[in-house]
Amino acid sequence: MSVFLTKELGERLEDAEVITLFSRLSAIKEIDGNPMQVDIQRFGNATAFSAKNIPGPAFNTVKGLKEGDQPYIDEIIQFYNNKNIPVRFELTPAHTSSELLTYLNKKGFYQIDFHSSLYMPLKLELDKQLMVHDISIREIKKEEFSIFSEIYTKGFGMPSFLQGAVAQNNAVLFDHPGWTFYLAFLQGTPIGLGVLHINNQIATLSAATTIPSFRNNGVQSALIKQRMYKALMKNCELITGQAKYGSVSQNNMERAGMKLAYTKAIWVNKSETF
Repeated sequence: MSVFLTKELGERLEDAEVITLFSRLSAIKEIDGNPMQVDIQRFGNATAFSAKNIPGPAFNTVKGLKEGDQPYIDEIIQFYNNKNIPVRFELTPAHTSSELLTYLNKKGFYQIDFHSSLYMPLKLELDKQLMVHDISIREIKKEEFSIFSEIYTKGFGMPSFLQGAVAQNNAVLFDHPGWTFYLAFLQGTPIGLGVLHINNQIATLSAATTIPSFRNNGVQSALIKQRMYKALMKNCELITGQAKYGSVSQNNMERAGMKLAYTKAIWVNKSETF
């Protein structure tokens, strides 16, 4: 199956990304007392995500803003100002226009970064070249999220005291439709993880990392391929993923056969720093 990139496909890929984050944060919001202070609001075509007690921009961002949404931008700014969270827009080529970008600039916003979105049509003849013999991968068991959180915090360079919150914020997704969690083992030692979300025949590569001391062993390449096979078994047409532009993560996806769909432009307010 060959799928050429079109504006419609670009919009479909971004919709999959929005749905994945919506599903994740909605589940975290359901935790008793909403300890992460999750709030999700729709403004026109844009979805504003916030998780005040989860630091960083990954869960505090605006996705899906389109040309024509200019009347909602003041409301979006106020939404984040009320929470004392910096405003961050993720803009894709399929959705933007010179008018929208000019309007954002007049509001004091500017571009600070790019972020890659990749995709691949799924086919029965998936190349098995990336499977690594010394690495075994299996789906996580419900009681193993403490292992998951230990790998997660080490892999992303987070302090160990956050392991409990990470375990809780991911365990709530275990029984949610569309979510699958994987652990990777090297000679029986858990060293890596990968997450997959499936919706509307599109599979999204979600969080993935390897403990730093075990990197360069092909762990992430193996995890990508495992998730591709899962998506194929679930009759998905496409798989997509996001990565920092030119990063090792992007390179691993490209080695697995994925190609660049577009680079998102990251816009923030001139008065705010990250």
